Amino acid sequence: MSMDRLLEKMVEKQNPTVAGLDPKLSYIPEYIREESYGKFGKTLEGAADALLAFNKGLIDGLCDIVPAVKPQAAYYEMYGWQGMRTLAETIAYAKSKGMFVITDGKRNDIGATMQAYACAHLGETEVEGEAIEAFGADALTVNGYLGTDGIDPLLTVCAGRDKGIFVLVKTSNPSSGEFQDQMLHAMYEPLYRAMGNMCQHWGQKLPGKYGYSGVGAVVGATYPKQLKELRKALPDTIFLVPGYGAQGGAAADVAQGFDKNGLGAIVNSSRGIMCAWQKENCDPKDFAGAARREALRMRDEIMGCVGQMKLPL
Repeated sequence: MSMDRLLEKMVEKQNPTVAGLDPKLSYIPEYIREESYGKFGKTLEGAADALLAFNKGLIDGLCDIVPAVKPQAAYYEMYGWQGMRTLAETIAYAKSKGMFVITDGKRNDIGATMQAYACAHLGETEVEGEAIEAFGADALTVNGYLGTDGIDPLLTVCAGRDKGIFVLVKTSNPSSGEFQDQMLHAMYEPLYRAMGNMCQHWGQKLPGKYGYSGVGAVVGATYPKQLKELRKALPDTIFLVPGYGAQGGAAADVAQGFDKNGLGAIVNSSRGIMCAWQKENCDPKDFAGAARREALRMRDEIMGCVGQMKLPL
């Protein structure tokens, strides 16, 4: 199961983090942008080329210490088909460097439409009898609030292709409680708990050898109390934890999402890593080095709270 591969990579590197690749042009050093504009002009093609060069530099600087990357699809979609090509090339490059790739797409639909999303991001697309991988990520973030009709098509693809999903449960944004914290009176629990329980249920179709299924949950670092509560309630569900760093989540907060073996969660940082060169005010040509230094700092800070990571016997 794909989450088994993710856990193995995390333990191998003793690093429970994922680098978010959510690039804006303002995050990219000027020399990279100007080189791309020189080839393609100040166009969508030029912008997409700059994003790809930046992403490749980050991946080169991180691949031996960070187990995974998480490109957010919206940051590529905004540059049209050229940006989507960069997304596909970024995924392929990260995988060629041995990294686990989580596409952050938050897809949400049912039936044939959700099956199409599943084929696009995790499976294969059939063209006149030929099966072709379109994007090829290892996992995809999804919105489960349409219920099982929106999840089953994904589970089928995941089972056949060794892929996984992360379902939105308790997100890190400030207004998440407007709906996610609402009490379901018949069950005497908040909505996010009900969604978490469904992740446990859906995950029974994708069991993993280390106790975590192929159905993960997105649980924000900005709500450590709920993170701790959900860790206890969802023993078979690995957490993707946004909100560390720029959004205010600290190492002690994210530590609530880990189990006794130091497993069970992977913590995301996007701006903190991508923009480290700006924060350091270092030579822009050392942007990848700055990203690496921030990733190491983040790893050491979190591991200082989590302790050693080990696979269960």
